[in-house]
Amino acid sequence: MNIPPYHWWRTVFFLIPAISIYTIVLGAASIASSLFDRGCFAHRCARAWSWLILKTTGVHVRVEGLERITPGTTYVFVSNHQSIYDTPVLFASLPYQLRIIAKASLARFPVLGWHLRRGGHLFVDRRHPDRAGILRRWRALVSEGLSLMIYAEGTRSANGRVGRFKGGSFLLAIEAGLPIVPLAVIGTRNVMPKGRLRTEPADVVVVVHDPIQPPALEAPTPRDAKALADRVRAIVSAAVDARQPSGV
Repeated sequence: MNIPPYHWWRTVFFLIPAISIYTIVLGAASIASSLFDRGCFAHRCARAWSWLILKTTGVHVRVEGLERITPGTTYVFVSNHQSIYDTPVLFASLPYQLRIIAKASLARFPVLGWHLRRGGHLFVDRRHPDRAGILRRWRALVSEGLSLMIYAEGTRSANGRVGRFKGGSFLLAIEAGLPIVPLAVIGTRNVMPKGRLRTEPADVVVVVHDPIQPPALEAPTPRDAKALADRVRAIVSAAVDARQPSGV
């Protein structure tokens, strides 16, 4: 489908109404499912919503390297973060039941916070993280065969470059013994960069790298987490720098 470039009338009369309908219908189905389901159906709704958003706005996604990971295995997917479009791209592209780690402030939103918590997503207070509690919930997700998705930079990149990866999630991954899959998302910044409210059609590439098994440490330290974070960041950054034009 050949989607024309941005025009204000296309946003007002097509994109906003279409996306509103997707969100209301699938959001209602997802919330209703939370009464009897622990997030599996809600995740399928999120994947359907993501696919519709990408089709409607003309975002074409190519995934490379899915053969490097094993279906049914629980992973920690670690991605760079260029745009709010990263989430629909990854949800639509990865055939896994994904749960995200979100800011604790989202838990206070009426309905949304309850729904996300009910669906198994994790909330973290970045100023006062409860590592023991988070690790306990991580292990519960593992027992259910669910995978985690993390934006290790903590925020969207302002210039498209891959920022520093924070070590907190990597420390938990070491403690839980979960394999980490580096993901490089290239091109979403062309769809909707940080600070812009309009979208443009674009081609996006998701590169799935080989899983990395964290070191088996009895008492991992922040230094161990930083070393693992730097290793994963180097893999993601190299892929982004190789594929993304300079300055884009």
